[in-house]
Amino acid sequence: EVHLVESGGGLVQPGGSLTLSCTASGFFFELHTMYWVRQAPGKRLEWVADITADGLRTYYVDTVQGRFTISRDNAKNTLYLQLTKLKIEDTAMYYCAKDIAGVNRGQGTQVTVSS
Repeated sequence: EVHLVESGGGLVQPGGSLTLSCTASGFFFELHTMYWVRQAPGKRLEWVADITADGLRTYYVDTVQGRFTISRDNAKNTLYLQLTKLKIEDTAMYYCAKDIAGVNRGQGTQVTVSS
């Protein structure tokens, strides 16, 4: 059974930073591309970033390019998302996922950007 647990969210001022973590179990983490997706209040689930199984290639939605960094540690079955230069519009529940649609995702961690 796929099990994903996110952590690291919180309340931060505009321009601030956070690092999200996601621990994975129940599947061969090191063999899968992994994703971060988010859902803002009243909006649809949105793909944010993904990273190939070997960690060598990363991809980002245009709105976070240059501000967010996805990474992984396959030895620890852990996925990360470093968020910098946060904007109010980054406020959302952030999920790590095993698929781009977010069908297999964790319970999420809330990121709130507010002054």
